[in-house]
Amino acid sequence: MTMKLPFSIDDAAWTALVAQVGTHFDDLTIKRGFQYYKQDRVHTAIMTEPTIVEAAVDGSEMYDVILNLQHVRDSECSCPVKSRGCKHVIAVLLYYAAMQGRSVHAIVNARSAAVASANTAAKGAKVGAKAQVAARPAALSADELTALSIAEWHSRFGRTLGPFNHSPRFLQEAKEMLAGIHSMKPPLTLVPEQLFNLHAYLFVLEKLVKPAQEDWRHSGHFMGYHTQLAMDELLESALRCLAEPLPIGPESDYWPRVKETLAYLRAHMLREDRSLNCFAKLYQVYWMKRIRPNLDGGTELVQDELTELQQAEDVHGQHLSRVPWMLAQCLLFFELHRDEDAWALLKAEGKRASLQPGQVDPLLEALVQAEAWPRLVSWLEQVGPMLSRYRSDDFNSYGGYWETALTHVQDAEPRMWATLGAMLPYSRHLYEDALLSYGRWQQWMDFQISSGKEPLEFKVGVLKPIEKDAPELLLPFYHQAVERYVLLKNRDSYKAAVKLLKRLNKLYKKTKQDARWDVFISAFTARHSRLRALQEELRKGGLLS
Repeated sequence: MTMKLPFSIDDAAWTALVAQVGTHFDDLTIKRGFQYYKQDRVHTAIMTEPTIVEAAVDGSEMYDVILNLQHVRDSECSCPVKSRGCKHVIAVLLYYAAMQGRSVHAIVNARSAAVASANTAAKGAKVGAKAQVAARPAALSADELTALSIAEWHSRFGRTLGPFNHSPRFLQEAKEMLAGIHSMKPPLTLVPEQLFNLHAYLFVLEKLVKPAQEDWRHSGHFMGYHTQLAMDELLESALRCLAEPLPIGPESDYWPRVKETLAYLRAHMLREDRSLNCFAKLYQVYWMKRIRPNLDGGTELVQDELTELQQAEDVHGQHLSRVPWMLAQCLLFFELHRDEDAWALLKAEGKRASLQPGQVDPLLEALVQAEAWPRLVSWLEQVGPMLSRYRSDDFNSYGGYWETALTHVQDAEPRMWATLGAMLPYSRHLYEDALLSYGRWQQWMDFQISSGKEPLEFKVGVLKPIEKDAPELLLPFYHQAVERYVLLKNRDSYKAAVKLLKRLNKLYKKTKQDARWDVFISAFTARHSRLRALQEELRKGGLLS
């Protein structure tokens, strides 16, 4: 579903458009069109003129719609209804509104707003104001908020949104829902303010993600591009909330809400599709930022949470999201200093699905924060070989944790090399970079030669440190490559050979072996004297007079 928007709509035209919808369409038609819009039935929408949108809508068959933004009553649809009372026209109009960053809810409520406006004009502004107040739940007080559970918070969010309480698909819709929730927020102190803001994001995230996830399970089609963008922005906003310190402890009136939030995130994490990593990430960060700093050495909450997670396998069965479930338990095992249990779980679950480098970062970061350096080395040794099943070169974060560990555990370097070697070939780039970083020129060179790598595959900057500190190691590397290039017997390979011969000349001079170079180049040119193209390239390179 795509739309090209070469034309935008200004505020005056938008207001007029909403008014037209309220006059021309009844409430039932608008609601049916809203359902079509939410079900992603609008396809191949384009704007051919500033006031014309053409689209196809998937109904009982595919219908063609021509939406006239200036005169909605003149819109056309190939369905039997034609225009007035046509839900297909409304679906296209809602899609257009969302793509323009305009309020979808303004269209959805256009008829109600028109009726309410007429009633207000008839009965007077005072009566209309009373009706509006009666339709909306009263704002909470701070004391009421403290008394309500998290589930009741979310229930109040939904009632406050009223007809807006639906599943958003675009960022603009999500922002409108957030604005509605914040309209009920009373003046709050720091802790309840932080919790309220977090749950506003969580409420909308759930509304955004759950329908898309259910649709994927039933039809195989996952969330659309714009829904994904909205999810990503809401997730980032929620994570920014969690980055702020929460000055709270078990004695606080809001501590029960902190624990309820953990349970809320756990429940969503355990049923989340593995491709999302939305509530799973929030659970991990919430534990690290909100729960862990307030444990004060106690283990009761850790034990209780571990029990909840371990029982989840029986509760959710085949629907359990196993990787987040496993990683959450490992966080708790870490708190209880049960590292061996965590490793055993990682190995067991790793047989079901490959463990990705980024998934273990929260576990390793917990060790860094605790300054548990010997444990960090042990964890790196254990998880490294598990990551080798992941066919990617993205081991940068894992390698960074090794660098951190080695600054605090000086005798751990041999353990690092053994681990990185055991992870080959998938850790190849990490292993090579580490060899260069630690000045292990001989090992790096042996690795390249055994791998059949060519010198010209590397940027000059990669080889410069070796040329400076151990130039003699490059001699066999260059010599072997020159011979391979000559054997290819084509002009390009001869040029590559000459390029390396010129580097060899410099290396022999740098190592004060000019006589050896003279002997080699004389024998080389004599041996290949019949290769005229090679001889020409040698002359061009100044290697043959």
